[in-house]
Amino acid sequence: MGKTPVKYSVIDAFTESPFKGNPAAVCLLQEERDDEWLQSVATEFNISETCYLILIPSTNSDLTPRFRLRWFTPVAEVKLCGHATLASAHFLFTSGLVAEADKIEFLTLSGILTAKRLYEAEKTDSIRLKNGQSLINNFSIELDFPVVPLVEDDPAGEVTIRKAINVSSIVEIKKATGDDFLVVLPSGKDVSDFEPQFDEIQKCDGRGLIITGLAPTGSGFDFISRFFAPKLGINEDPVTGSVHCALAAYWSKKLGKCDFVAYQASPRGGIINLHLDEINQRVLLRGKAVSVMEGSILV
Repeated sequence: MGKTPVKYSVIDAFTESPFKGNPAAVCLLQEERDDEWLQSVATEFNISETCYLILIPSTNSDLTPRFRLRWFTPVAEVKLCGHATLASAHFLFTSGLVAEADKIEFLTLSGILTAKRLYEAEKTDSIRLKNGQSLINNFSIELDFPVVPLVEDDPAGEVTIRKAINVSSIVEIKKATGDDFLVVLPSGKDVSDFEPQFDEIQKCDGRGLIITGLAPTGSGFDFISRFFAPKLGINEDPVTGSVHCALAAYWSKKLGKCDFVAYQASPRGGIINLHLDEINQRVLLRGKAVSVMEGSILV
């Protein structure tokens, strides 16, 4: 007898428009699957992230829905992913699987992460489920993630980074504890105009490469960024929630504030609202998502 088909939904995160933001395939598992199967499915989807949810049965004293959550790129499992967590929360909130709950807890490789549903001022848009239940669809989602600290890079690492970037001016280079390099350019326009050479970025130490710069005056954004991770099978990630856990800490020190509107300037583009909780060393990431596809995995 074959395995039970696995339902999935492809959701664009950190956007209000289909085919923008960052897509994630959210798969709801009824039973554990081995790592080889999880990676094979992620490779088959071949988008920036495929994630897997398994419900954790609640106890009488714990009414907050809990799910185990894992994230896979086309080539590897990762320890933290913002956009796929937001996509997972959107999937659960809009499918009726969490009843009327407005908070979800995810057990992950980065500990317990929470997602909250934040309603807009006017609750006008809704979807109607088969059982007649109406769910408000005019909401954003707030994720509670850990800060990713930054440290100074070593001189040897800077040489390969500068060669890979190959721009006339770099403000500074730092390394995130998640093994990504952060390169600060003179302006957000430099970030948007940057033309990556992925073969050179592939040679850099670390996992991925973040570039960032101040947003132009009047743009409505505080800073602009892009993220390249060819080693993870993602040449350019469209919108990356997890790297903003490092960016929020960096720009808070530079700008002297804790609230930001950030824009990731990939071809698809995406907006992330951020709040840095310095006392608890947490970053709140807020955004919206759009469901664009659903189906079943038959193997």
